[in-house]
Amino acid sequence: MNQKQAQSLAGKVAVVAGATRGAGRAIAVELGAAGATVYCTGRTTRNQRSDIDRAETIEETAELVTAGGGIGVAVQVDHSQPAQVEALFTRVAEEQDGRLDILINDIWGGEHLMDWEHPFWQMDLEKAFTMIERAIFTHMITSRYGVPLLVARKQGLIIEITDGDTWTYRGSLAYDFVKTGVMRLALAQAGDLTAHGLHDITALAVTPGFLRSEQMLDHFGVTEATWREGIQQDPYFAESETPHYLGRAIVALATDPNIHDKHGKTFATWTLSEEYDFQDVDGRRPHWGRFFAEMQAKQSQQQQQ
Repeated sequence: MNQKQAQSLAGKVAVVAGATRGAGRAIAVELGAAGATVYCTGRTTRNQRSDIDRAETIEETAELVTAGGGIGVAVQVDHSQPAQVEALFTRVAEEQDGRLDILINDIWGGEHLMDWEHPFWQMDLEKAFTMIERAIFTHMITSRYGVPLLVARKQGLIIEITDGDTWTYRGSLAYDFVKTGVMRLALAQAGDLTAHGLHDITALAVTPGFLRSEQMLDHFGVTEATWREGIQQDPYFAESETPHYLGRAIVALATDPNIHDKHGKTFATWTLSEEYDFQDVDGRRPHWGRFFAEMQAKQSQQQQQ
């Protein structure tokens, strides 16, 4: 990143909801590298872990933001609790003179709730409802209390993080409901903003491809340095991307003067990288959409032979 790019978001204030690890952490770090002040929220701190029970913390994320050139602020928030979310944005307003420029809804928390084994008529309703609460309701609550700061200044950007940029079925009813629901949240927020004449506030959704998160690396028993060894376990891993690819996509969107052209729509890292000409941290430019289609076509041909 050159000096101009490093300061492209100087003076901007962002909240990344769900910044403990993975996509949220990388988004926060990349926003910080562009000069932003980033409030990094999540449930896991150095003193308390969430039920996901991983070691990454919001304090670490905030420190990475600051080390990269921004200002990182760690705030423990359970985004399923409206009072905690309201308190977060009250704090942001007080500390930043009412300013909020970028709101990233990246809360997920469904790692232990996914079920790829059973059809919907056999699903565990408790797990399904918990996933919906964590990955849909949290986004709604966060926008409810965060977006008024954007409305007060009549400008800003709301980005919903999802999985997939199409309406095709994602293999599990609850997971499909959540991820297409997030796309719909972007569309619905855009609709309300437009209806109220708020044409300088943009809402949209963004998806990564096969995300090489900390948890995914652990799943394959590899590190970022040795990630290619995981391809032996899953050939689709060959076109995986680091979370920073998504983070760089977010920075590109946040610095686009014509961002409102994307209002209400869903975009993918692999198409945004072509539009805005950025690469992943390893110098690659993964194109998950094309790769997945090619792999599916090969599989179909093999089955027909």
